[in-house]
Amino acid sequence: MSQKRVLITGAAGFLGSHLCDRFISEGYFVIGMDNFITGDPKNIAHLSSNSNFLFIQHDVTNFINIEGGLDYILHFASPASPIDYLKIPIQTLKVGSLGTHNLLGLAKAKNARLLIASTSEVYGDPLVHPQTEDYYGNVNTIGPRGVYDEAKRFQESITMAYHRFHGLETRIVRIFNTYGPRMRLNDGRVIPAFMGQALRGEDLTVFGDGSQTRSFCYVTDQVDGIYRLLLSDYPNPVNIGNPHEISIKDFAEEIIKLTGTTQKVIYKDLPVDDPMQRQPDITLAKKLLQWEPKVGREEGMRKTFDYFKNLTEEELHKSEHKDFSSYNK
Repeated sequence: MSQKRVLITGAAGFLGSHLCDRFISEGYFVIGMDNFITGDPKNIAHLSSNSNFLFIQHDVTNFINIEGGLDYILHFASPASPIDYLKIPIQTLKVGSLGTHNLLGLAKAKNARLLIASTSEVYGDPLVHPQTEDYYGNVNTIGPRGVYDEAKRFQESITMAYHRFHGLETRIVRIFNTYGPRMRLNDGRVIPAFMGQALRGEDLTVFGDGSQTRSFCYVTDQVDGIYRLLLSDYPNPVNIGNPHEISIKDFAEEIIKLTGTTQKVIYKDLPVDDPMQRQPDITLAKKLLQWEPKVGREEGMRKTFDYFKNLTEEELHKSEHKDFSSYNK
């Protein structure tokens, strides 16, 4: 049986790089693609000499040509944190629209199955809790966060159009907050932000009164859910995330306890359109994929903190003067 080939865009990103590892471990030949606008070459450096990995530096918003056959495509190229998509809003919209269109065309030409990385952000600031896949969302299309939310909502729409009109094999994963090694310390998400502040001896910044809730899924669990969804026969969106919810205020106290530091929690104004609740309903994933998260928050946070502790002083202080304006992710 010939070796299956998979293209993973955003391969040098946090999730993309872990997906490369998983597919190589499963015996696939992996073609990684990234333009490094937010990805980090260090995330895939360990794969440079692997005979089952080929890297192509390319912007997916431009025409894509891959030599040879493809069995699967996973589209994970996109800014994924508020710091990024507020700084590069046009690129964020383009990678969700033009980039997705290009990859759908490639999948059609290669007769490949395409899985797109959607997000819990399609639900906006939800009016139902927890969020199920049949909830249409509550999104401010013209707010500062709309560039990301709407890029992902359009991405879902055009993917389903190709599925219905062309009969293309497509899958849609709605990713909820995910964490683990290879996150960027300065990307504005709550886990690296809190851990970076703790490691630098700074007070931990909470926006609003800290009553907003989040749920955090460890990266190996997320990757396993994505892998199972790709190989399933289900074309509609599926939530993959950890349903165990915690308030940001309580989470800050957990980080202080984990890091053994003596900082206090300080409060700043809540940013525009920051969702107050974010928790997946994973009933569908449990039934369809026989999937649920296995790594508890205490274990996952320890592994993540150990990763951040080993960063260089230069890396640690890159985020020192950032204004983390949102902790949605």
